[in-house]
Amino acid sequence: MEHAPAMPADTHSQRVLDLASQKGLLRASDLDAIDAPRVVLTRLIAAGLLDRVGRGLYRLPGHPVSEHESLVVVAAKAPQAVFCLLTALQFHGLTTQLPRQVWIAMPRGCHAPRIDWPPIRMTQMTGDAHAAGIEEHRGDGVTLRVYSAAKTVVDCFKHRNKIGLDVAMEALKDAWMARKASADDLWRYAKVCRVANVMRPYMEVVAHE
Repeated sequence: MEHAPAMPADTHSQRVLDLASQKGLLRASDLDAIDAPRVVLTRLIAAGLLDRVGRGLYRLPGHPVSEHESLVVVAAKAPQAVFCLLTALQFHGLTTQLPRQVWIAMPRGCHAPRIDWPPIRMTQMTGDAHAAGIEEHRGDGVTLRVYSAAKTVVDCFKHRNKIGLDVAMEALKDAWMARKASADDLWRYAKVCRVANVMRPYMEVVAHE
């Protein structure tokens, strides 16, 4: 007895599942590359073969969750965002605090990206203060743009009114003791962000401890 040929939708479904397995975090727009209609996503979710992580973001059920899942989601939705301040401190292991929001930096004049989850808090930076010290890391097939440890410490002093001077001082001390930020790097970014005079006494104290 001959079997009927597989429906095209089944072929599409398998391609989508294969792509989700390969990428980890699947964006709806990724389906364009394999010529699969978006309706396949709805079918796979209904069948329990795919989980919806956020608006337009999907992953396979049981797929290991990234340590930085919330950052991966934000980076997938807003590739131009740079993780900063409390979120960058957490990324570099320089704080014990768990920020309730994901902190991102955007160029001045940009609108906050529309993301339903996780909650984000945007700060605007200008020119070199925005462009300096960006590192790129990979997570779930997505590029995470994060300020370096030294740039993050300097940003904490620059935005001390938002996060607290005590947090900035703790970050400076931890980064120095863990050797994640050199005096040269801290001083260079302090000049770029125009907080050299603010940071000088704190850096002198840390350097002599």
